[in-house]
Amino acid sequence: MTDFPGRWAGGLSLTLAPVLMLAGVLLRAGHDGFFPAQLAAFAAEPALMSASYGCFAAGCVLLWPGVLALVGRAPGSRLVLWGGVMVLFGLFARAFHAGVSHLAFQLVDVQGLAPAQAAVSGSYGAFHVFQSLNLATFAGWIVLAAGLWRARALGPVPAVALGLAAALPIGVLKGTGPLSVLATAGLCVALVPFGVRVLRDGPAPRWWAVPLALAIGAGVVAIGNLG
Repeated sequence: MTDFPGRWAGGLSLTLAPVLMLAGVLLRAGHDGFFPAQLAAFAAEPALMSASYGCFAAGCVLLWPGVLALVGRAPGSRLVLWGGVMVLFGLFARAFHAGVSHLAFQLVDVQGLAPAQAAVSGSYGAFHVFQSLNLATFAGWIVLAAGLWRARALGPVPAVALGLAAALPIGVLKGTGPLSVLATAGLCVALVPFGVRVLRDGPAPRWWAVPLALAIGAGVVAIGNLG
């Protein structure tokens, strides 16, 4: 696999991103799924809730190379192509939702829990352009899974597991419920083994490549946090 984004970016994405998303969902399990309870949970356990939402957001952003790698496994399928496009649009929308959730949590720190809940309640239904992507966010996983199954790039079990990602709730300050656990677990079942196969489909990296990549990654994170 030599096409963009490459074997290593695609394979690592498919292997790590679903696990991060599942971890994020599980970390906030036990709290009511509606936004007042999510804000109250952040007020009581800020480190836990920050880790939860951070893991989920990181998984969503990290998943885009993996989606491109999936599409690359069935280059002649229009169904896979359009499913991949829809899924990518959905990931962009989830990144936007994660930013709004982060801002809402900062209101708890700055203004207190009750004012933050009032502010979110008063603006929760406000229009934003990413609402236009709601259908793509849900249906993209089903279209992609069906296309990959038809192209014989995925077997029936991982294809069904991938399609379960359509059950993942969308929006701001969404807690954990059975559907979110089922959806993210389905992503892990479908994508992690596929990612491992992608990583094994070629030579191992040279001895200096991994520490160099880790050093560059650490430097990028450090510079980003300084700015």
